[in-house]
Amino acid sequence: MDFVGAYSAENLKFLLDGLYVTLLVAFVAIILSFLLGCILGVIRYTKIPVLSQFSFVFVELIRNLPLLLLIFFMRFALPEVGIKLGLITAAIAALTIFEAAMISEIVRGGLASVDKGQIEAARSSGLNGAQTLWHVVLPQGLRRMVPPLVSQFISLLKDTSLAVIISLEELMHNAGIIIGHGFNYTIPTLLLVALIYFTVNFLLSLLSKRLETKNA
Repeated sequence: MDFVGAYSAENLKFLLDGLYVTLLVAFVAIILSFLLGCILGVIRYTKIPVLSQFSFVFVELIRNLPLLLLIFFMRFALPEVGIKLGLITAAIAALTIFEAAMISEIVRGGLASVDKGQIEAARSSGLNGAQTLWHVVLPQGLRRMVPPLVSQFISLLKDTSLAVIISLEELMHNAGIIIGHGFNYTIPTLLLVALIYFTVNFLLSLLSKRLETKNA
């Protein structure tokens, strides 16, 4: 095991470049999937005619497909119908759609967990359905969603590694190149990559616990 060679300045910089791409893809996908997931979750919770049925079909369809298939579809299938996406855009699009379906169920469950007595009290005080949702249901539901949402975001960050299949220059892709170019670099490189993933995800877990305690 050549730790010295594997951890050369050039290799470390190469891994950091890959980490940057990983974090960039994850950050954008987290924001977009959260927004889309909230919209889908609210639609399903409020049972808006037609839109609710569409949301149900979309969520169930995406949840039962492998993420790898979506990544392939965004990168290789869409160009055949005239839609060409770059590597980063294709990865973000696939992750956003896949995670939004998962997040929508978290949102729907969080909203449904709000005590119906509080909803009835809000309506009896003169608030309409939209006002009750915005001022009563969403604030309470979102607090309860924090732990499962952070867990889903951690899964999203780890799932960025699947984009290695389309040669996105993220952390795992760059690690694979280092392993292929050096003798006995495999274990040192993989150990460092594992440490990087663990550190980032552990920090997210700590943030989740802090938010959960603060909102308790």
